[in-house]
Amino acid sequence: MNRAGGLLIGLTVAALATPAAAGAWNQPKGKAQVIFKFEHMTADRGFDPDGVLADLPAGRRDTTIGAFMEYGLTDRLTVQLKGDWQSGEDAFVDFEGRGPIELGISWQAWRDESAAFSLYAGYATGGEGRNAGYAAPGQGDQDWEVRASLGRSFQTGWGPVPPRTFVELQLARRMREGLPDETRIDATAGVHLGEDWMVLTQAFGGRTEDGVARWLSVETSVVRDFGDWSVQAGWRQTVAGRETPEASGPVIGIWRRF
Repeated sequence: MNRAGGLLIGLTVAALATPAAAGAWNQPKGKAQVIFKFEHMTADRGFDPDGVLADLPAGRRDTTIGAFMEYGLTDRLTVQLKGDWQSGEDAFVDFEGRGPIELGISWQAWRDESAAFSLYAGYATGGEGRNAGYAAPGQGDQDWEVRASLGRSFQTGWGPVPPRTFVELQLARRMREGLPDETRIDATAGVHLGEDWMVLTQAFGGRTEDGVARWLSVETSVVRDFGDWSVQAGWRQTVAGRETPEASGPVIGIWRRF
């Protein structure tokens, strides 16, 4: 892959790693949550193999509509399903199609009134969209992911959803067929303001096993609750990386709890 063609990022994973799906806190038995998310990321520059910003040969656009669903099988086991539809263009490709579909299960290994720890394992099958941001659309077959999540809340109680004033750290390893394996670290802080408002700050980082591609994006958003519904509006920006576009754009999410 040439330098310009490698200037890509794993946007789909970042889009679905939303704090509403805070991995440390599983859904209670019989409870469910569905999240729909829209992203529109654009870039005119990218980080080269040395991490230096350079102009792209043409503007880049990645638009994603994603869905995340989770259901509490028991108080300790939560099943999760992720998928998305993508469209995009850059100097080399113009595409539209389904992204990867992932099915997994999360185990609540430990939890008390203020902290939680969980382990996740999932399987994903590739689609005709970008199965990894640093690869061409359709490249990559199937993936396995294992993830550990540790969270600390600032309110007590189990409740039907993860605490909304919290900090969380997630560490993941993704084993891929047709693409290099990846290591990822995601961090989230959520501050609950009043009864219905929350401010979220997140960081999504990762690298491929071969060290070619790296990325670090930050996102800030505001969430407004309307009973069992929530609406999220925010902005994401890539701040560092290698073979990664300096992508930025709006993030809009709708959450529904059952």
